[in-house]
Amino acid sequence: MPLGTSIFLIAVGAILRYAVTASTSGINLATVGLILIIVGVVGLLLSIFYMTLWSPRRRERVIERDPYEGPPRAY
Repeated sequence: MPLGTSIFLIAVGAILRYAVTASTSGINLATVGLILIIVGVVGLLLSIFYMTLWSPRRRERVIERDPYEGPPRAY
């Protein structure tokens, strides 16, 4: 789950959990919001874990050259 999706789920869950005051029969919107927050946080942690540990590492290329000896002498 990408970072954007996780942040979106956390935001929608927080809105349902804390901002919506409507009530429905058969479903508790606060519980749905809490579930979305939890799923979003788990997805966020997994995304960060994947990006830091399992992503390919950049390897620096070392190019060895002859040392600089100065300009050539004029005879």
